[in-house]
Amino acid sequence: MPDWKKSSSGGLRVGVLLFDHFSNHCLANAIEPLRAANDLAGASLFDWRFLSLDGAPVTSSSGLQITPQGRLEGSDGDMLFVMPSYAHHSHTGAATRVGLRAAAIRFDKIAGFDTGAWLMAVAGLLQGRRATIHWEELDAFAETFPDIDVLRERYVIDGDRITCTGAIAAFDLAMHLIGATHGEALRQDVATLFMSDARAESGFGRARDRLVGRALDLMQAHVESPLTVKELARRLGVSQKTLEARVKAALGATPQQVYRRQRMVVARNLVQDTELGIAEIAVRCGYRDATAMTRAFRIEFDTSPRALRAGEGKTA
Repeated sequence: MPDWKKSSSGGLRVGVLLFDHFSNHCLANAIEPLRAANDLAGASLFDWRFLSLDGAPVTSSSGLQITPQGRLEGSDGDMLFVMPSYAHHSHTGAATRVGLRAAAIRFDKIAGFDTGAWLMAVAGLLQGRRATIHWEELDAFAETFPDIDVLRERYVIDGDRITCTGAIAAFDLAMHLIGATHGEALRQDVATLFMSDARAESGFGRARDRLVGRALDLMQAHVESPLTVKELARRLGVSQKTLEARVKAALGATPQQVYRRQRMVVARNLVQDTELGIAEIAVRCGYRDATAMTRAFRIEFDTSPRALRAGEGKTA
């Protein structure tokens, strides 16, 4: 196995610092979306490595034991995920404080999950920053660290310091990371895989612009019989020009591009998960014939439906 610090995959390198009593739920929600993004892209967009302060095994709150792949000292990367979860007060000693301060030099960004913000704060990494923490600890956190601008948000990004509340918010933050680093299209694909309406929580789409969220819902509801952009705008009660501008601002793409991507994601899922003929798939995705659908599919995924079904291509 190659040394993680010298990985040549080009993926975003993430260190996951675990402590005894960490939350399985929080860990899975932070890492599984990244794993799914890798699978969907057919590339190592994210590389992660499990760490502990001293490299010794750690045990989750439910008894799951993990043997880390290394210790915090000497590890570096693009991001460090700090995950203490339960019993975080027992991890505020000198080893944690010194270790995190040193890690802040070697990692470009540090993200505290669940109660990870508390450990970042005792290490002096959040002074003068905006931050959040699991809401059960929010008042105590604000009282203990008056120099931190404490916010009741699901996650807070303040430059190279990121803080996040509980396990569900960990998923939201991971989805935001995927979108911010590799685009809205991949983020939507991962959301579809997890059957999640991640637009509402991830910082894209509905959370930023309700009109865009409603437009995405209308598109999704009319995959088989697509609406024109003019008709979408009419149903939403705005002008076509307004809709196009709002979608472009929120998603970085035109309504036509977003709509086509949604239809192609449905087509890809039908190609991979069913035995339907290509002509039937075309109809279900709003195309009059298989040739037109195949042409759009190739433009979107750089492979054909038949090649993908035969295992000859991967889509991003």
